[in-house]
Amino acid sequence: MQIIVRDNNVDQALRALKKKLQREGVYREMKLRRHYEKPSEKRARERAAAIRRARKLERKRRRARRLPLSPPSVYGAITCRLAKLPSAPSIAGAPCAC
Repeated sequence: MQIIVRDNNVDQALRALKKKLQREGVYREMKLRRHYEKPSEKRARERAAAIRRARKLERKRRRARRLPLSPPSVYGAITCRLAKLPSAPSIAGAPCAC
């Protein structure tokens, strides 16, 4: 990696170097390698990153097609059913938001 220092302006060259290192992912790599990461932890981290990327891509596709951003949530129905249980505290008899 090469950075050109113009007019003895070291501060500007240093900023350019930091920006290049950031784009290349050197800082992220250094952070990951500070401590040993078990193979199972690495797989879990990579799997979570892949899921995040897929969800982000799906959001972008839905926005491009002007569809709702997310499908109906399964978890919303589950929490709704839990709220109807007699032991669950209700909010002043408010109707279900589902």
